[in-house]
Amino acid sequence: MPAIYPFTAVVGQDRMRRALILNAVDTRIGGVLIRGERGTAKSTAARALAALLPQVKVVDDCRFGCDPDKPSTWCTECRERFAAMNHNLPYHERTTPFVNLPVSATEDRVVGTLDIEQAIQKGERHFEPGVLAAANRGLLYIDEVNLLDDHVVDVLLDSAAMGVNVVEREGISFSHPARFILVGTMNPEEGELRPQLLDRFALSVDIVGIRDARERVMIMERNLAFERDPEAFRRQWMPKEEEVSRQIERARLLVDDVKYTSRDLLSIAALTASLNVDGHRADLVILKAARAQAAYEGRTQINDHDIALAAELA
Repeated sequence: MPAIYPFTAVVGQDRMRRALILNAVDTRIGGVLIRGERGTAKSTAARALAALLPQVKVVDDCRFGCDPDKPSTWCTECRERFAAMNHNLPYHERTTPFVNLPVSATEDRVVGTLDIEQAIQKGERHFEPGVLAAANRGLLYIDEVNLLDDHVVDVLLDSAAMGVNVVEREGISFSHPARFILVGTMNPEEGELRPQLLDRFALSVDIVGIRDARERVMIMERNLAFERDPEAFRRQWMPKEEEVSRQIERARLLVDDVKYTSRDLLSIAALTASLNVDGHRADLVILKAARAQAAYEGRTQINDHDIALAAELA
C-alpha cells in the first residue's frame, strides 16, 4: 500500500481540516462538502484523515464491520448469530476503512443487492454488500460529487443521516449499519450541486489556493520531501499524527457527555433565525459540531466560541 501524505503536514486550509476532524469525532454530524479549485489538497486531506483515525473493534467474520459493543446497531446476520450462540460475539481490531466511490456508481452498487431468485427457489436470503457496507465505520470519499447521479447522492445522504442501510425487494428485507464519515469534494467550475442535495451535507467548506508566498514555498518543499522518501517523511510527522489521533479517540469517548445549556440553544436558534435559514437542520448541525469541538479540546461544556466555529462551517 502506498504511503499516505500526513494530515498534519497539510499547509493551511484550517477550516477544511477542522470540518474533517469534527466529523471524525462524531459521525452523526452528517458529513462535509469541500468546494474549491483544483490542486487545493481536497482529496489529499480526505485520504490523510482516514489514515489518521484510530483502530476500531469489529465482530469477527462480519461483512459489515459491526461494533461488538453496540448490539442495537448490528446487521441482520450478527443478530441471528448472537441469537444462535447466546453469548458475546468474538471480535478483533482493524484500521478504519477508506472507500472511494466512483462517479459512475449505480444505486445497486451503492446499497447492495438481494438475490430474489435464490430466495424464491431455495427460501434463502442472500445479500450482496455494496459500497455502504464497505464504508461502515470508515470514511466514504466522493470526488466530483456534483457529477454523481442525483438519485445515488440522495441514497448516500439518507444512509449517512439514518446510520443504517435497509434494502427491500419483493417483501424480503435486509438491514445493516451504515455509519460513516461522508466527504464529498467538487470544483464549482464543473457544475453545481442541486440546492436540495447541497442542503443535506451538514458542513460545507469553500477553499481557495493559498496566496501567501512563504506558505506556497512550504507546500512545495513538503511535497518534494514526500515524493523523495515517503516513509521518512511520514516518520518525521508521526508524533503529530499520533497526537491528533489520540485527541480524536478521546473526543469520541467524551462527546456524548458534553453538556449544553438553554442559553446555548437560544444562541444557536437566534443566530439561525437572524440569518433566515430554511428549516431546522442547521440548528441541529451547529449543536452537534459545537459538542464535537468541545470534546476535541477535552471539555464537557460547550461555549460561545464552539458555537461560532460550528456555525462558520454549518
